[in-house]
Amino acid sequence: MKILIIGLLIISTIVISGCTEKTDRSSTGLQIQGATVQIASGNLSYPAYLAAPVGEGKYPAIVLIHSFNGLEPGYLNLTDNFAREGYVVISPEWQTFNKTPPDEVVGGLIRDSVAYLGTRTDVDANRLGLTGFCAGGMYTMLFLPQMTGFKSGVAWYGFPYSTGFANQSRPEDYIGQLKAPMLMIHGTYDQASPVADIYRYAAELNTSDKYFELKVYQGQPHGFMIENGQLSGSFVAKDAFREMIAFFDRTLLNNSASKETPDS
Repeated sequence: MKILIIGLLIISTIVISGCTEKTDRSSTGLQIQGATVQIASGNLSYPAYLAAPVGEGKYPAIVLIHSFNGLEPGYLNLTDNFAREGYVVISPEWQTFNKTPPDEVVGGLIRDSVAYLGTRTDVDANRLGLTGFCAGGMYTMLFLPQMTGFKSGVAWYGFPYSTGFANQSRPEDYIGQLKAPMLMIHGTYDQASPVADIYRYAAELNTSDKYFELKVYQGQPHGFMIENGQLSGSFVAKDAFREMIAFFDRTLLNNSASKETPDS
């Protein structure tokens, strides 16, 4: 598989439901524990899957936003794998009450997910990241500039020029507010979100002197990380996962990729 790498340095009340819980150990990662939690947001209660390393200490944390196809089993496995790398990861089901909610509903749920993470003794609230896939990639592009609590973000095959389900703001409109480093991961055969739009968005980020990184996989379609609801075992999916982990390690643990200081 040919891989094209393009690296451009330019820059509320929450209760644990306990309905599912598991402990797992990977031969190459940390022991983890996963559970379903309930997040109160906008007078509604949203289920979310949370996975965290077992043991004392504080860890960086990630809010993971699933695709338009819902919180499929592949995202649960992805959340677990993320936790094995030393992150507390929460994946809210943002389509629980509306498959096409307005931006403010999703934004409120993301903020309430962050609030939940802030109540946990195993989370370092100063090291928060945001990632999302498909529509979640668009939300990552849209809310990373607007929510200053996030120190970095990874947008998987997102939509920088989409106005969302309710014809609202485009991620492009908030480029000027972006301070956190962002990694974009995309495929050249993405028909839903043409890679040409990603190159155009990258050029705008560059012109605005915003820090970003871009990895493009030649021949990959939209949604290549999750196939038929399951986490892909392909070389590209595994490589892209490692790219995401390496980016968050650098930006949340070392802050080596950002023009901003950790406290900015």
